[in-house]
Formats: sequence, C-alpha cells, structure tokens
Amino acid sequence: VEHRLKELIADAVEETGGVVIEVEVMPDHVHLLVEIPPAVALSHLVQRLKGRSSRVLRQEFSHLRRLPTLWSPSWFVSTVGGAPLDVVRRYVETQKEAA
Repeated sequence: VEHRLKELIADAVEETGGVVIEVEVMPDHVHLLVEIPPAVALSHLVQRLKGRSSRVLRQEFSHLRRLPTLWSPSWFVSTVGGAPLDVVRRYVETQKEAA
C-alpha cells in the first residue's frame, strides 16, 4: 500500500508541473516535500492527492474498503523557503526512525 501511495502521489504532483522531493508514509499521516509552481493552489493539490489515492487504493486493496475513510479532512502545509533543502529532506527521511 505504501509503495502504491507513493506512486499515486508522484503522479498527482507531476500532473501539476511539480516534483516530489521526498515522501515518508507514517501510520497516521504522510510527510511530503514537493516543489510546485506558484500558480498551483495547494488546496487543489491536496484535494487531488487525497481523492485519487483514496479511490485507487480502495479499488486495489480490498482490506481498505472496510475503513470509513482513508484521510481526515484536515491537512497542514508549511513553506520551507528559508531552510536549506537538504535539512528539510533529511527531516522527512528520518520520520520513521523518530517514531
């Protein structure tokens, strides 16, 4: 499921003209570091990511159909313009180790 989710995220981000830099899937959330064009509305990207991944994952993995939802309606976004990209990338990469 994790591998497929990462594929779906990459596809959705690339459709907006963006690039996935790092993804870390946690048991109850996802850390996603992406670079997207400034004209792309973040709310649109998040809606696309959640909607498509929920639909496709439920189709491909029958055990997920029993869950009432795959995603909560909430989400958090933070820009990292002032932080060095390598520092943010390492933070995302090490999330499973810290948990």
